Amino acid sequence: MSRPKYKRIILKLSGEALAGELGHGIDPKVIYSIAHQIKEIYEIGTQVAVVVGGGNIWRGVAGSAKGMDRATADYMGMLATVINSLALQDALEKLSVPTRMQTSIEMRQVAEPYIRRRAIRHLEKNRVVIFAGGTGNPYFSTDTTAALRAAEIEADVILMAKNKVDGVYSADPAKIKDAVKYESLTYLDVIKKGLAVMDSTASSLSMENNIPMIVFNISKEGNIKRVVLGEKIGTIIGGE
Repeated sequence: MSRPKYKRIILKLSGEALAGELGHGIDPKVIYSIAHQIKEIYEIGTQVAVVVGGGNIWRGVAGSAKGMDRATADYMGMLATVINSLALQDALEKLSVPTRMQTSIEMRQVAEPYIRRRAIRHLEKNRVVIFAGGTGNPYFSTDTTAALRAAEIEADVILMAKNKVDGVYSADPAKIKDAVKYESLTYLDVIKKGLAVMDSTASSLSMENNIPMIVFNISKEGNIKRVVLGEKIGTIIGGE
């Protein structure tokens, strides 16, 4: 059996990734594909924690732009991440992968409240942990949640899964044909160049805690395992 390069990871899934070609909602084929890929790395001994976005259902920033109170819009987005997390948990458990879901906003009927020590203990017992509800506070993205949880559980790496691009480019490759793909970047590069990888809070938090990030395409089956085994795909971000 191949030995994983990373023992403990945070997998960041955007809500859009769960929508697949549908563009909104949850595509069952996509969520089961992701669950299968998570099972692959679970079976080789990697400790897996997942942070799920909610943009396929609701985006707080979009609601705010249309006149809604920003805090209210963001709380709605947090609830959307809970819906996505429940769907992912169901898919994983159908594949016999032991899973625990924790929410930053308490809703005990569907999930445990987020408790750092309990989350770490679940990982040590080889359970997949899904973090839902963002940080529990408005004005913070799920990218920032991924960086925060990675620091809290002492993850080795953040895997930033994308469904449309296979790394970080100098510009949107869908709009600019000669956009250049970066093999590696520092967090300072990301901030200075204004690259749309994650928000600046997430970049700063990851940089301060020396947590590398790998941006890759999740729509290609088996890519999560390839990254965990150390294969050079996507773009790696880290260092000073």
